[in-house]
Amino acid sequence: MTPSLAGFGLGLRKPHYAAFLEHRVAVDFLEVISENFMVDGGRPRQILRDIRARYPVALHGVSMSIGSADGLDGAYLARLRTLVDEIEPLFVSDHLSWSRIEGFSSHDLLPLPYTNEALDIVCANIGHAQDALGRAILIENPSTYIDFAPADMTEWDFLDAMCRRTGCSLLLDVNNVFVSATNHGFDPIAYLDSLPYERVRQIHLAGHSQGEDMLIDTHDRRVPSSVWDLYAHVLPRLGPVATMIERDDDIPPLGDLLGELDTARQISVDAMSEAA
Repeated sequence: MTPSLAGFGLGLRKPHYAAFLEHRVAVDFLEVISENFMVDGGRPRQILRDIRARYPVALHGVSMSIGSADGLDGAYLARLRTLVDEIEPLFVSDHLSWSRIEGFSSHDLLPLPYTNEALDIVCANIGHAQDALGRAILIENPSTYIDFAPADMTEWDFLDAMCRRTGCSLLLDVNNVFVSATNHGFDPIAYLDSLPYERVRQIHLAGHSQGEDMLIDTHDRRVPSSVWDLYAHVLPRLGPVATMIERDDDIPPLGDLLGELDTARQISVDAMSEAA
């Protein structure tokens, strides 16, 4: 089982490198995109080593392609294992999605059908990844824009079965739940209430944009009230959990993100007080 952390962090992005290296910023951990640092030496790796000397770090991947029917890329896993051994991260995570087939990468997080066949593939790939990395990993629930028919189960049932069969944990992206619920017309509260809470180790909070016909998980604006409400709902049901703000575009000054993190802290305090 993945260790737990009750803390609040940010996604580390290039505009804020200097601030975290030159000052002690009030965060409990930082999360980095794994692929940005899966290089041999060089400036990126040195920056990450310097950051790791100051803060706990989580590694969040975007191209493991855990749903690929032709299995995982062994060279990718070897590079990631080297980074894991050097950084000793809090968590290693990736997405419930696929992006690669027969050596071709889409560079996008593509959705999976929630079928027994897909579940078998995902569980086999998670087992392979965990064996290669020597640790349990976290899998993030997706934001989706299409449904597959037929499906053998709901997304939340798929996540529950995946965790039970592999021993992996969950990275619960609350914004993804809201985006998918709005796009597909299901109740986000029912989704959250059906998750295996004991498996949730980390939470992502982010903003989204309105596309022509649906919401898009853009991570380019502040966390909206709709996502804060879902965060407040789920907190009393969880054990110790690491919460972070995720921002990938139109990145604001660091102080703005720290203000959002203070909002997360206050919501957590209020939720725990109501539950007591």
